[in-house]
Formats: sequence, C-alpha cells, structure tokens
Amino acid sequence: MTKAALLAATMLALAAGTADARVVRLIVERTEDVAPARPGAPAYRILQGRYEGELDPRDPRNRIITDIAAAPRNARGRVAYAATFSIALPADAARASGFLMYDVPNRGNGSVAADADGHVRVISGWQGDITATDAQRLTAPTARGANGQPLTAPVLQRFTNMPAGAASIAITGGIGRPTPRPAPVSLDTHRARLFRQTSDTATPVDIAPTDWAFADCRSIPFPGTPDPGQLCIRGGFDPAQAYTLTYEGKDPKVLGIGFAAVRDLNSFFRHSAVDDAGTANPVAGKIRWPIITGTSQSGNFVRSFISLGFNQGEDGRRVFDGANPNIAARQVPLNIRFGVPGGAAGLYEPGSEGPLWWSRYDDRVRGRGTASLLDRCRASDTCPKIVETFGSAEFWGLRMSPNLVGTDARTDLPLPAEVRRYYFPGVTHGGSYSGGFSLKGDTAFPGAPACTMAFNPNPSTETRRAVLKALADWVSTGRTPPPSRYPTLADGDLVAPTAAAIGWPRIPGAPSPEGKLNPFLDQDFGPDFNYRDLSGVLTRQPPVIRRTIPSLVPRVNADGNETAGVPSVQLLVPIGTYTGWNESAAGFGKGGGCGFIGGFIPFARTEAERRAAGDPRPSLQERYRDHAGFVARVRTVATEQVKAGWLLADDADKLVAQAQASDVLR
Repeated sequence: MTKAALLAATMLALAAGTADARVVRLIVERTEDVAPARPGAPAYRILQGRYEGELDPRDPRNRIITDIAAAPRNARGRVAYAATFSIALPADAARASGFLMYDVPNRGNGSVAADADGHVRVISGWQGDITATDAQRLTAPTARGANGQPLTAPVLQRFTNMPAGAASIAITGGIGRPTPRPAPVSLDTHRARLFRQTSDTATPVDIAPTDWAFADCRSIPFPGTPDPGQLCIRGGFDPAQAYTLTYEGKDPKVLGIGFAAVRDLNSFFRHSAVDDAGTANPVAGKIRWPIITGTSQSGNFVRSFISLGFNQGEDGRRVFDGANPNIAARQVPLNIRFGVPGGAAGLYEPGSEGPLWWSRYDDRVRGRGTASLLDRCRASDTCPKIVETFGSAEFWGLRMSPNLVGTDARTDLPLPAEVRRYYFPGVTHGGSYSGGFSLKGDTAFPGAPACTMAFNPNPSTETRRAVLKALADWVSTGRTPPPSRYPTLADGDLVAPTAAAIGWPRIPGAPSPEGKLNPFLDQDFGPDFNYRDLSGVLTRQPPVIRRTIPSLVPRVNADGNETAGVPSVQLLVPIGTYTGWNESAAGFGKGGGCGFIGGFIPFARTEAERRAAGDPRPSLQERYRDHAGFVARVRTVATEQVKAGWLLADDADKLVAQAQASDVLR
C-alpha cells in the first residue's frame, strides 16, 4: 500500500472503532405537547424515555473510567449501560434556536419545559447509585474480579442528626436523595469498625463490635434481625454524636460511566441522524451550540466532566461549546470505586483532592504537582467557553477558597481566556429560591436544618440568568461577556475567616462568624487513589488528615454585607445583613456552621429602634425614608443593572413589583 492509502485505511479503522461508543437505541416512552412559555414563543413537545449505550473499554477515552476493564461485556466486546432522558423541543422544528441546553440533574431531580427562546432542553440520568424510579438515573454494570470473584474495597459511611434513641438506621449515602451503600463482604462486626465523635475535630471513640450489628432493630431489640442495609446499636443512637462506619464492601457499580453517558447522548443529539435501530434523532440537524449547565452537585459534575476529558466525543469532536458550573466548589466523587456522588463536603468525603483551578497551578502544599481542570481539553482542543458562577456560601460551607488562591493562599490564580468568573455576594447556597424583599427572611425549605439566624432571602437567579444569556452570545457570536468580577487578594477582598479580619459589625443578638467555616482538609486516601483525576480506589478509610489548608473568605462593609462581585438588586438596596454562613441551633455541631445555609439580620425600622437596640447599622427609615422611597431606589438600581448587562428587563420589572408588594416601611 502507498503511504496515502495506508493513512486512509488507518483513519477508517479508527473511525469505525470510535463509532462503537454511542447511543445504540433511543426509546421514547411518553410524548406530551405543552403550551408556549410566553405569548409568541413556540409551542413545545416533551419526549421522555430511556436510551441504551455501549462503550469500548479499550478506547483511550473510556479507559479512564474506574473499573470499566472489569465490567461485563456483550457479544461485541462492549460494556452496555442504560439511562433515562427527557427532551423539550419546539413542536415546529423550524423555530428551534440552534441551542441545546443540557442541565445536569441534581441527585436525579430535574425536568424540562417549554423555552421562551426556542432552545432545546435536555436532562438525563448519570448517577448509577440512584434506585428511585421517579428520578433521572443510570443503570450501570457491576464490576467483577478475576474468575468472577467479587471486587472489594473499604467503604465509609457517616451518620449525623438521626432521631434520638433510634434503634437502627439505614446504611445510605448522599443527601437529598439517600442512596444504598454497597453490601458488606461479611456481617461480622469484628471485620468492620464503628466509632463516634462529639465534633468533627474530637478524638474518635470506638464502639465495641459486640455493641453494634448489621441488623434491623426496629421490630426486634438488639441484636435484631441481620440486615446488610441497616445499622443497629445497643441502646440506640445519640443525635449529639456523629457515627462513622467502615467496612469491606463488594460488587461496585461502574459509576464513572455516567460521564460517558452524558457525552454520548449529547454527541448523538448534535451529530447523528438515527440510532443503530434506525430510530430518528428528534433534533437531527437542529443543534449548533450545545451548552452544559449544572448547579451544586451537578456543577461539580461539569467540572469533572471537563477535567477527565469527556468533552471530547468518541469521534474526537467537541461535545459542548459552553459550560456553566454553578455554585460548584469541588469535583464530583463519581469515578471512584464505591464513590458517593451525592455527598456534600462533609468530613472524610473526597471531592477536593484534584485540581480545582482553571489555570495551571503547582500544588506544592499537597505535593500534587502542576495541573489544571483544562489540561485534557487543551490537549485535544475541545475546551468549552466557561462561565463559572458561585456565591458566599461556597466560601463558608464548600471550601471554595483554593479555587481562587490555591492551597497556599498567597496569590490570586489567573483565569484563562476561555473562562469568566462571576461572584454573587451575600447569598446562601444557590441564592434565595423565593426571592423578594421579606423582612422575615427566606421561607424554610422542606428538611431544612435548624439555624440561629433567619434564612437569607438574597437571590442570585436573576443575575445568573443574565450571565447565561451572555454565555450563549459568547458561544454563538463570539461576543465576549463582561470581565470577570469576583473577590481577589489584590483588591483586599479576601481575608482570614475571623470576625476581626472580615470587618464583622457588632450586631446585638447576632452570632459571630467565628468557627463557621467548613475547613479544607488535606486527606490521604491511600496509594490506589488517583488524586489528580479524583479516580480509582480509596484504600484508606477513614483517610488520614495530613493538614488543614488555609482558606480565605470575602470581607464585609459596615452593614456586614459583602462588596466584591456582581451584587443583586437586593444587596444594592439592602433591608438587612445577608451572610453566606449561619449558626447551627441544634443537634450534632450545634454552635458551628449550619450547612450551606446563609443568614439574614434585618435592619431596624426607625432610628429610635436601632439606637434602643444598640444596632450600629442605619435603619430603614434613615436609608429610604418611607415605602415609596424604598421602591424608587429599587427601580433606579434595577434600571442601572439592566443597562450594565447584569439583569434582564423582565426580571427588573418583576423585582420592582416585588418591592412594591413588600412590607418594607409600610
């Protein structure tokens, strides 16, 4: 063969091989027509169902998936999986905008709806440890060892704030939607360990193997009925303690397939005409600019998806042109044997071990070398344009600091040209979901913890909506978004997490920010864990804590409000102090941080009231005079934010209406 013919044959062989990792069948199980999102917008059709895919475990793009080499293979030598999906598309295909907006479900939760701009909306299952049938979920294969023997590894599960005196509790992981943990190799408690702590920093106290059991004690007293999915303790559980269980687990699901499943579904929607069975791609030829978004856990997924190289499809092309990891400070611990992707930065949880920064940084403190989240996509020229958004609670509760200043906290880390970063000052995790201008604070959500301060009512939704539009424009037209706005060391915005350093005012009756930071820990999970890729096997459980990494937080003004970043209208026209931290009022950790719940301390109504209380913050009357003055100020600021590009006109009108309807100075 000539060199040219040999090259052509090689390319054809490679193309045939890379086509093996794809959507094999797209099965639509339900179709629903829905009305337009607003008058004049297109009517929509929602398709729900599942899809089947398969992966070549030998392909370099798939080999990074932990335990895929040990997964069962079909007759074609491929690893099969299945996942659910929902897609919303204009009923009139001619009215599709060209955008595909893929929103990563959070713990299986999510839905699609009609889009006012004609965008195709997609969600799908990626989390293989979810069993609930009402969730978006992935069916992942179970890996097996040589000769069909079980694969094993240490498993850790921590339990807090259980009902007082509970006889037994389910061995489940994650928050929001608890998921079953792997079965133990043995129910013999002498081959496992259970210990308790009065705080995260307290010395662990082991519980004798004879005083607990893998058992259900709800009907039969201790030692109860043997059950690998239940933990029972003699005398019941104490909610003031944290209990940590470690044991040898077996039969891991190949959870990292979730990354490939998202990659291949969206590559199919973007590029394919039909699946292997001849079923038509419902949006074939209509997708020009796919964008992936994710919030909290799902935002961590987006960061890991990019870091592990999954934004390169099996055909070598870019999958998503744009990405928005929102309120995501870590990576998702998914590509790990017995990982817990539904965790939330608790003690002993992995998630912050790999690179957390977009530019290359030498992590000398932990000895991890120089790396960035973009290394793989840079090498393959498949990096998306990225808009990163987050707020105050991510600093206080989710260990955001090293993302900005590294593990030595000595200097600001630069951002690459393809990344914009926008900070939402003074918001709780995700911002207020009810919004408005309530002097009572935000409405508590179901299952919310007990906190000392009222819940923070400061929203971020409207600002994020504006920056997502800027991301879409950047992807489709090349028009660059506004410069990044976030707290930096250079501007004096980032300081130590103490009341004195941040400038916290002495507000009568208010808790102090002291001791409310969730510390960033350098954890050693053993030699089989790939720290760079947050992948592999955790062989040391619980991990050895080598050191606490220094962390910084934003400073505040005389009102106790943060000043750096892109403030909401509520923060620019404040009715109180909005914090990204709160104080736990009960249960384990009482007096410490209250999860990722931000707090709110309203201003006094009048000068006389504030003087009587000894409050140093000017009252509402001193600021706005009366209700009409307050509404006028909201209207002025909202108009300015629209002109600056930080607020959409419809949202500005909504905020003014909320101010008019509020009880501020009525």
